Amino acid sequence: MKHTEIDALVKSWIVDAADKPANPRVQAIVLRLVADLCKAIEDLDISATEFWKGLEYLQEAGKRHELGLIAPGIGLERFLDMRADEADVKAGLTGGTPRAIEGPLYVAGAPESVGFARLDDGTEVDIAETLFMQGTVYDSKGNSLPNAKVEVWHANTKGSYSYFDQTQSAFNLRRTIVTDSQGRYSFQSIMPNGYGCPPDGSTQALLDLLGRHGNRPAHVHFFVTAPGHRKLTTQINIDGDKYLWDDFAFASREGLVPPVKRINDAAELAKRNLKKPFASIDFDINLVEEKPKAASGLVDRIRAAA
Repeated sequence: MKHTEIDALVKSWIVDAADKPANPRVQAIVLRLVADLCKAIEDLDISATEFWKGLEYLQEAGKRHELGLIAPGIGLERFLDMRADEADVKAGLTGGTPRAIEGPLYVAGAPESVGFARLDDGTEVDIAETLFMQGTVYDSKGNSLPNAKVEVWHANTKGSYSYFDQTQSAFNLRRTIVTDSQGRYSFQSIMPNGYGCPPDGSTQALLDLLGRHGNRPAHVHFFVTAPGHRKLTTQINIDGDKYLWDDFAFASREGLVPPVKRINDAAELAKRNLKKPFASIDFDINLVEEKPKAASGLVDRIRAAA
């Protein structure tokens, strides 16, 4: 069947068959997606068995809550970021800290503090490297932003996240830090590990068929907000990680790999009441002002909340 014939056929199903007012946006999206899928079935000679196995795969992935993992794994979440970057440039919104994917592991409601927070609950302090991270939130003119909200979350030494990993305490490695009068934030935590997709899960099953691994480098997530500024969704990757530039989610970006300093000075250790060396990362954050005619920087999606 020719593509023009498929377009006409799908239009008869999705548009012409409507017998009451339709949502024009939903109608246009479904029309395009169904037509493109029908063309793929025709062009690739997808069998009925392959089609139904595909639906079964998506059903199983939904039951396992892995659709939010598959989306970054096949590049879709990165593509959305690329489009958002392009839209920002067209709107004149430039110069801010690069965005990066949110991923599926944010949890709303983390405890809030001003200036500084301790993220970890201490259960891994004997086996983990202590991490101190600090920086200043600036506007596009280089002015510091007091009272900006910095939400931060990351994995433990096993690559697992609290809430999703029920063995961890509530909000372990999750905090909201309000910047101080000079726009600064800082936190003490542990050095996170990267994670791999569940080896028996839907995402890894697909990646295996594509000849790909399912590993992410160690990273730290951020939501950063301030009145009059666009919300920033970003993450930094830990320099030196094996998968630093081989992230299965395609989230590694220039400008988001700050250097890691190892501190073993006795005075610095004593000041922090530590007995062993620690890691330190400086990461300043630059927000851009909101513009009324620019596309919204907010993403409306279901997120976990505790």
